Amino acid sequence: MKIFWQVILLFLLATSTHASPITPGEIRVVDGDTVRVGPDLYRLVGLNAPETGSHASCEAERALGATATRRLRQLVAGGGLDLERIACACRPGTEGAPRCNYGRLCGVLRVRGRDVAEILVREGLAEPYVCARSRCPKRKDWCAN
Repeated sequence: MKIFWQVILLFLLATSTHASPITPGEIRVVDGDTVRVGPDLYRLVGLNAPETGSHASCEAERALGATATRRLRQLVAGGGLDLERIACACRPGTEGAPRCNYGRLCGVLRVRGRDVAEILVREGLAEPYVCARSRCPKRKDWCAN
C-alpha cells in the first residue's frame, strides 16, 4: 500500500503545474494574446484577441487588436506577474511545433492573482476562447457587424 501512495504522489508531482513569478522586464507582449519570455512564445489561454498588423482582416480588427495589445502591455508593466505553462489543446506530440498554435506554448498569465484573459474579455478587448482537449472553437469574425 505504501508503494501505491508513493506512485500517486510522484504522478501528482510530475503532472502538476505551478505558476512562476516573472518580472515585467522578462516578458515581451507580442499582441493581445501572445507573450514572449526569453526564447519561448506563449499563447495565452482563455481568450482570443483581435489580430494586429497585416494579420488583421479589416481596419476595425487592426485597431481593436492594437488596443488589446496596449492594454496587455499596461497590465504587464504594473508587475505582480505569474506565468503558468499549461498543456495546449493540440494533438499529442505537436505542442511547440508549427502545427500546434503556430509553435507557441500555452500559458495562463496572472496579474496580482487575476487572469489577464478575464480582464481583457471583461473590458471588451478579447472574446472568451476555451478549447477542448484537442481542438478549439471557431474564432470570432471581428470584422462582422
